[in-house]
Amino acid sequence: MTFKKKENQTYYNPIMKAISNYGLIEPGEKVAVGMSGGKDSTSLFLFLDTLSKQGRLGFNFEVVPICLDMGFEMDIAPMKEFVESRGYDLDIVETDIAKVVFDIREEKNPCSLCAKMRRGYLYSRAKELGCEKVALGHHLDDAIETYFMNFLFHGRMESFEPMSYLSKTDISLIRPMIYIEEKDIIRFVKNKELPVIFNPCPVDKKTKREEMKQMIETLSLDYPLIKQRFIQGMEQEVRENEWKVQRKS
Repeated sequence: MTFKKKENQTYYNPIMKAISNYGLIEPGEKVAVGMSGGKDSTSLFLFLDTLSKQGRLGFNFEVVPICLDMGFEMDIAPMKEFVESRGYDLDIVETDIAKVVFDIREEKNPCSLCAKMRRGYLYSRAKELGCEKVALGHHLDDAIETYFMNFLFHGRMESFEPMSYLSKTDISLIRPMIYIEEKDIIRFVKNKELPVIFNPCPVDKKTKREEMKQMIETLSLDYPLIKQRFIQGMEQEVRENEWKVQRKS
């Protein structure tokens, strides 16, 4: 099997399946990509850029890369250069997130506030730029980790949706990589030699999500189909919701 064929089967086919199954992108839409400089968002940007330029979805759409300057000491030059090499200008939004979370509020569990502030800045800027959708680099492992976090810490048996409409901002949040495993993204970044920027956050790799990641890796040893079963459950829920909507109508 050629690398290009394997690349399509592992990455582009699952992304196009997600877009088709959940209606993630419509013809002519402007889709903002939230870029942190990490492997996931950088890969997502390249995937969507390729789909857009090659017309693989059968229609045109526009990609708008947006990066939040969190206020950390962080060299974003490699990300900026990569985006420019693909024919885009990286839209950089200055924020005071790091100062508020760590200096002013001195949060002991900073992830929740940080995420809330990041979403606010990103959605607001996407709306200003005329985007209908905001794409995030969440993958299959993220979805499973979120499910277990909600179950163990909040008593809710749910994860995030492939697409969520945010009524306050009139923006839809999409996750085109929902079918792709993290290990495959790591392999893609290495093969493509994509620039990955070090995360300077002081609590990186020290969160509850990291604990969930380790737990799922352990479970996968005894239950190797756990991720496939999660996908089946997710798709079953979508079919049930569609049936309920059809029944009401």
